[in-house]
Order: sequence, then C-alpha cells, then structure tokens
Amino acid sequence: MTSPDVAWGAFTDVGPWTVVPSDLSWRDGIDELRARTRLEAPALTRAGVLPPLGRVARTGVRFGAALGQWTVLDRLGGAEGATAALSARLRSAFESLGPTYVKLGQIVSTGSGVFPPDMVAEFAHCRDDVPPESFRSVRRTIERELGGPVDETFESIDERPLAAGSVAQVYAARLHSGQDVVVKVLRRGIGALVRDDLATMAWMVRHVVGRLRVARLANPKAVLEVFAETILEELDLRLEADNMLDVARALGESVDRRVLVPRPHPELVTRRVLVMERMEGFAFDDASSVRAAAITPELLRGAVVSFVEAVFAHGVFHGDLHGGNLRIRPDGRIALLDHGITGRFDDTGRRAFTRLLLTAAMGDLSGQLEAVRDLGALPPDTDLDALAVDLGLDVGLPDVADLDQRELADHLQALAASLLDHGARLPKAVVLLVKDVLFLDSAIALHAPEIDLFAEAVAVLEDLIASRGDELAVELGVAPDALQVDLAGLRHMFGLSDMEQLPYEELCRRRDLLRDRLTSRP
Repeated sequence: MTSPDVAWGAFTDVGPWTVVPSDLSWRDGIDELRARTRLEAPALTRAGVLPPLGRVARTGVRFGAALGQWTVLDRLGGAEGATAALSARLRSAFESLGPTYVKLGQIVSTGSGVFPPDMVAEFAHCRDDVPPESFRSVRRTIERELGGPVDETFESIDERPLAAGSVAQVYAARLHSGQDVVVKVLRRGIGALVRDDLATMAWMVRHVVGRLRVARLANPKAVLEVFAETILEELDLRLEADNMLDVARALGESVDRRVLVPRPHPELVTRRVLVMERMEGFAFDDASSVRAAAITPELLRGAVVSFVEAVFAHGVFHGDLHGGNLRIRPDGRIALLDHGITGRFDDTGRRAFTRLLLTAAMGDLSGQLEAVRDLGALPPDTDLDALAVDLGLDVGLPDVADLDQRELADHLQALAASLLDHGARLPKAVVLLVKDVLFLDSAIALHAPEIDLFAEAVAVLEDLIASRGDELAVELGVAPDALQVDLAGLRHMFGLSDMEQLPYEELCRRRDLLRDRLTSRP
C-alpha cells in the first residue's frame, strides 16, 4: 500500500514510516529558528576593525606553508604535474583548517569548467574523505542528544561512517523495529570555529578582495553572506530535516516524480542528530553503472525538469548538488541526499526565475533582462534598453572562437565594465543556483558528452511548457499558445547563430580555447 505522505511529497512509494508535518514535535519553533539563523549570517560577516588574530595567524601559516612547499619542492624542483601537486597541498591545508575551509573546498570541487581540472579532482576528496571523528565521541553525542544509551535506540549501528563530511558524519544503523536508517551526527565544537572563520573571511573581503574592481561583479560580500547562511544552517540538523520536507513538497509537484527525498524520522531529530530513511542505489558519478542502466540522457533531462519545476512551484531547491549527494535507485529514479544547503527564492524571485526561462525560450531579450533585474542581479531602476546596447545584445554576442587573444580580452573587459557601471551583482539565491548549474554541466560531461545541448535545452523547455503551460502563461502574462521555444533566439543569445547543433564536446573545445587565450601571454 502506498504511503499517505506520497500524496504531497516526493518520497518512496512505501516508506519505513509516514511523515505528517503537523505532528513533528521537532518542528516546533522551526520558522523562528530559521529566521534567527538568517539574521546571524549578516551580523557575523559584517567586518570589524580587527579579525580574530589567532585564527588569521593559523590560516596564514597553513597556506603559507602549502605555497612555500609547492614553490620549492614542486615548481622550482621541476616536478611533473605541478598543478596537481599545488592542488594536493592546498587541499591538505583546507582540511587542516577545519569545516569552514573544507566546505569551501567542496564548492571548488563542483566548479568544473571554472577551476583547473586537477584542482576540481583533488578537492572532490573534500566531499566524503575528510578524516572522521572517533566513534567514541560520536556515541557520546548521540546519547546526549537522544537521552539514553545508543543500544536503547538502535538494534545496531556501524562504527565506520558511510561518509565523513566537513560538518557532520553519517552512519548506517537499524532501529529495533527493523527499519534501516542513516544517522547524521554533527562534529564536536564546530560552532565557534565556523564563526571565527567567517569573521576572518569577512575581514579579508572588506580589506583585500573587496578592493579589487573585478571582484565587485561577483559581489563577494553577498557570496560570503550566502556561504555563512548555509553553513550556519548546517549547524542545526532540525533545519536540515525541515529542508527535506520543503524540497520533497516542491519536487512532489513534478509530473513524473523523477527525484526522491528520504524521510526524516518523526521523533529522532535534534540539533546535533538526524535519523532518516536509508536510500539505496549506486553513486551518480559511477559512470559505468549509469551507462549500463541505459537511463542517460533521459535521466538527466528528467532531473533537470524536476529541478526547474520545484523552483517554479515553490521557489525551493537543493543548493549543493554533486555526485556524492545523488544515488540512482534500481527503478531509475534519483535519491537526493544531504539537504543542509537549500536555496530559496521569495515570490518575486520565483516569478523572475520562471520568466527568465520562458523569455529565453521565446527569444525575448527585453524580457530576459527584466527577469535578471527582478532576480536582484541589477538595481530596480536600471535602464534596460541602455544596458542592452552597452552589452551589444541588440546586435548579438560575438562567437569567442572567432576572436583573437587581444579582441577576446577587450570584449570581456568591455562586458565587465558595462555590467559594473550598471550596478550588476550576484544575489544570494543566484549564487547557489549557479553552483547547481555547474554540477549539471559536469554531469553531462561525465554521462553524456555526445549530446546536443541545443536539442536538450529545447526538450527541457518543451517538457516544462507541456506540463505547466497554463500556469506559466499566467506567470508571464501571455496567452498559452504564445509559449513557443525559439531555437534561433537561443542561438542568438549565446552568439552561436550559425550553429545548427552544439555538442558538448564543442562546448568543451570552446572553453579550452577561451582559457588558453586568457592565460597565455600576448
């Protein structure tokens, strides 16, 4: 018999228990808790006169040693693979500095196409290869949080962690009722360390990074605030459990329920311990298993559609997509794990996101700029017509493959200057959204590098229009029959008007060309 909670959430058909949000005692005061956490982030990232000097000194020593050893032993020593060696030394320094820097390393690991491949590969170890805390310490935390010996709650628990992350560790266990579960436990004493690190970073943003004009476009203060907000939320597992419910509800709006969320336990959730349903499956980054299952690229397209629909319906999305957080289940559906970081758009942002997708599909340039403005990336009073002219969007972007090194540098500098002059920045929710898009990009590289990106973009947009055309038309204020995908408009927007197809290999070739021209000397 199908579990009743499947009616409102993207859960497995038959669960180990039924989730009724109104009956969950650990949700008492959850909205106030979330609000307090959000208020703490800007307070912590408001740089003071002096940073925590002890933490600054330790950070400087760790990074100085890593760079010094690389310079003397690897770079000047002529060692092969110097970039890989630097990445390994930096990753070691990040891990030695604790959870905040490990979390930054995890962000680097999802930056395929932005950071060097050696660095992305090395920092991928920050996902689940962090040295684990002793189980003796973990046992004490569980017993203190749940109010009794571990044996009273669990029939068995594996002392070897399934994964050891920057903020918490997870363990396989079985309840006395026979249900297989996963137990997530926060590391000891990370709160003070995280807060000191955030204060140190705030000082650096204000006095170092913030003085660089090129950094203003990324709005490093906003990036730091969203990083602070997400890692502070991870310090209370009640918020993560509540995130699971919100994401499940949002994904439950998807037509085919392609992506599933584990159920948090109705009772065994506290600030430092979270017990949840165990979701079996093989890792998403296990390319051979994914290909053998013959569910690519359909699986990728279905996941993207579910993701887009969740943002459209509720403005909520998983903010930390990477291969370690995804499992492919035997039925071909995806289990979405680790909900410590969740992106949220308010109603204005949610509508703007929807409008951006649809106006891009329809080739409506002015509509796209309006949506970008309403997402908070441009000031409310921006002259969008003037911006379009300054960016050259009225005549179309040039194909970077046709530009030589000097022309490319001049073009990018002109774009950056125009955006800065118009007050452009990256708002908080967009930072997480971009991070997820980078992961989806790397997923295509791993599982389906031969696909035509134009064709897949059209398929995703047409699926969305087919399933939610009437709602989308209302959001956009147009007649339903006006929602048509304009492939020529998509090509024009990316400066690729003459290309009939865009295979992923071609996108990678263009990226390599761009990187080579930007990094080579004139």
